[in-house]
Amino acid sequence: MSIRLNVKQRANTVGTLRFLSVFLMETLARWIPMTPEMEVKMLLSRQVWRMAQQADRLGRRANELRAPLHYNRTPRHAFLAAFKQLAAVTDTIDRIDAFHDVALPALATAYKSYLAETDQLTDEPTVMICNQALGEIETMRRERNEWGSEIPKPRTPDSDALKAVRQAVAAANNDVVDQSEQVA
Repeated sequence: MSIRLNVKQRANTVGTLRFLSVFLMETLARWIPMTPEMEVKMLLSRQVWRMAQQADRLGRRANELRAPLHYNRTPRHAFLAAFKQLAAVTDTIDRIDAFHDVALPALATAYKSYLAETDQLTDEPTVMICNQALGEIETMRRERNEWGSEIPKPRTPDSDALKAVRQAVAAANNDVVDQSEQVA
């Protein structure tokens, strides 16, 4: 039997997922002006929009769960530190790989963990939002590979910077949501 989250725990998780969506959206937005390749700029721009849509849906849902509208909740320290390390990557290929091959799978795992912990019936609106986000994550990962010939292919082996990001995210062990404090 899976664990069932109460309303405050659901709001905490939704707020954390929103925080991560906003963080990734803002990271991509900061990368765009510094990226020389036009097709990469276009790809990242599309994905900023997708992340913004996820954040908006989560923000509205948080309010339905008795949290403030567009409630953000910081993830656990190790997970946030790993995402900050990801945001600091400077090479175009490393940025593309860090976002598509590290951040998006970690975010997908967080959504799947939530789906495993919540009641599918009583929390159906959030379940629908999570499933939609999982579909969009797959679309973004697919776009990385199908967008065009100007999108750099992944580097083999990983650069030191990308290895460090992978290790930091793995060390965070997908321990994303801090449920110790409750929504006010």
